[in-house]
Amino acid sequence: MPGSRDAAHGGALPYVPARGGIPALRRAAADCRGCPLYADATQTVFGAGRARARLMLVGEQPGDQEDKAGEPFVGPAGHLLRKALGEAGIDEEQAYFTNAVKHFKFAPVTEGRKRRIHKAPNLRELAACRPWLAAEVRRVNPELLVALGATAGKSVLGNSFKVTESRGALLCLASGHDLPLAADEEGDAHRRFLATVHPSAVLRAKDRDEAYGGLVSDLRVAARFLD
Repeated sequence: MPGSRDAAHGGALPYVPARGGIPALRRAAADCRGCPLYADATQTVFGAGRARARLMLVGEQPGDQEDKAGEPFVGPAGHLLRKALGEAGIDEEQAYFTNAVKHFKFAPVTEGRKRRIHKAPNLRELAACRPWLAAEVRRVNPELLVALGATAGKSVLGNSFKVTESRGALLCLASGHDLPLAADEEGDAHRRFLATVHPSAVLRAKDRDEAYGGLVSDLRVAARFLD
């Protein structure tokens, strides 16, 4: 009964199909009403990229241009990220791009030129959308998750996560973590995690060159692991 679920906003889990690959998830996510953000967004912006990628990049949420296009990382921050991946030696065609939250959260600005200003999702919205990320990880089965910014890191590791404490370090996701772990031939969990800044933070930085260099440096850690 979609109406009752709309009223309760009980999270995305009832909408996540038990079977099917990324296309099935994308179709189901288009009708997600698991949190109130769907009401103002143009559309769901689901993940995109290689269906069986070794690398998954997780951002915060779609921005204005992503909301209009229905694809992740197509705005200025996305272009900067793709440039940084290339400089780090990572082929973007081999990656999967997604966000912790699948709908654009914004505040309208009516003074002067009409705009929609990004607002960070709160913890309740993050938790509501987390089943989609878990399902993407299960289907794509990446060896490495790269969290772009604090919100993405919290979606993977929990609310206590801080980018400054683990940035650029290659970590192992603990066995039993509820984002599904990959397994090698011996059955040992081997999914890795790397945190860095969101490319939008680079665009806002006072010293953009320094901030960009730091992003590329972090992504080179990912490149060495994948190599």
